Amino acid sequence: MTYEGASSGIGPFLNDLGVGAAMVGVISGFGEMIAASLRYFSGKLADRTRAYWPLVIAGYVMNLVAIPGLAFVHSWQWAAVLIVIERTGKAIRGPARDVLLSEATGVVGHGRGFGIHAAMDQTGAIVGPLYVAWAVARTHAFGPAFLNLGAPAALALASLLIARYFRPNKGTPPAPTADQPLPRTFWLYVVGSGLLAAGFIDFPLLGYHFEHTRMFAPETIPLLYAFAMGVVGLTAFVCGTLFDRYGIWVLVAGVLVTMLALPLGFLGGPTSAAAAVMCWAAGLGVQDATLRAGIAQVVSMNKRGHAFGAFNGVFGVMWFGGSVAMGALYGRSPMALVVFGLAFQVAAAAIFASMYRPLSTARAS
Repeated sequence: MTYEGASSGIGPFLNDLGVGAAMVGVISGFGEMIAASLRYFSGKLADRTRAYWPLVIAGYVMNLVAIPGLAFVHSWQWAAVLIVIERTGKAIRGPARDVLLSEATGVVGHGRGFGIHAAMDQTGAIVGPLYVAWAVARTHAFGPAFLNLGAPAALALASLLIARYFRPNKGTPPAPTADQPLPRTFWLYVVGSGLLAAGFIDFPLLGYHFEHTRMFAPETIPLLYAFAMGVVGLTAFVCGTLFDRYGIWVLVAGVLVTMLALPLGFLGGPTSAAAAVMCWAAGLGVQDATLRAGIAQVVSMNKRGHAFGAFNGVFGVMWFGGSVAMGALYGRSPMALVVFGLAFQVAAAAIFASMYRPLSTARAS
C-alpha cells in the first residue's frame, strides 16, 4: 500500500516539480537499478550470514522513513534522493524475503506460492493508489498523501515483527557449500529476464505521458494505477498456479501481452491508453508469479539468496538502461520508444521459449 500508493503519483509529482521526461526516466530507472543491482550483494550477504529476518526488517524500516519524507520536499533533487533510499531498502530486504518465501512455497508449489504472495501484495497496491487518487482530488497536492502513507508502512513493519516472533525457526537453510556454482540454466534465464527488463516500460513514464498530453486528469492517473494493481494480483494468482502445470510457456504468453502496452499507451487515445495500463499490469502479474518461481526450481535452497540477488542485479541494471533510453526516445519520437521496447521483449520471449526443456527437466526433478 505504501510503496505502490507513492509510485502511482511519482511521475505527476516529479512533473509538478519541473522535471522533464528524460529525467523522469533517469530517476525511476536509477531507483529500480539500485533496488535490483544491490540485491546481488545483499543476496550473498543473506546466504553468508543467514540473517534473513534482520535484513527484511531493516529494508521495511527504510520504506517507513522514505515515503512519508516525500511530503516535506520541494525540489526534485531531494525527491530523487528519497526515491533512491526507498529503493535501497527494497534491495536490502528483497533476496532475504524471497528465500523465506521460497522455503514456504516449496510446500504448496513455487508458482502457486509466489502467485499468492503477489496477489496479497497487490491487495495493498490497490488500496494505496485509490487513497492517493482520493487525496489528490481533495487537496490538489501529492504531499499530504505521501505523509499519510506512513501509517500502512508502520503497520507493515509491526506485522513483520509479529511474524518473526511466532516463527523464529523459519528461514535458516544450511550454509552454502564453497565453490558451488549456479547452474548454466539459471544464467540463461537471467539473460532472458534482463532483456525483458530493458523493454519493459516504467509506469512513471506512462503516467508522465498521460499528464504531459493531458490525456487524463491528474487524479485519474493513480486511479488507473489502482485498477492495474488489481489486474496484477489476479493475474499473478492465476498464472502462478498455471506455471506449476505448464511451465515457461506461461511466462512467454505474459511477455506477448506486455508488448501490447507500448503501442496502445504511446500511440493511441484515452481508450487504448487505459487498455495499455491493463496489458502492462497483466504482464507484470505474470512476471511476479513466474520469474522467481523459475529460479526456485533450478537453484538449491542454500544458494537462493545469491541467485535471487544476481537475478535482480542484472534485471535492475537492464531496467535502468531501458528506462533511460526510453525516456530519451520519448522526447524525440514515441514511435522510436515503442520499437525499442518491442525489440527487447521479442528477444526475451524467444530465449524463454528456448528454455522449455531445461526448465521442464528441473521441475520434474
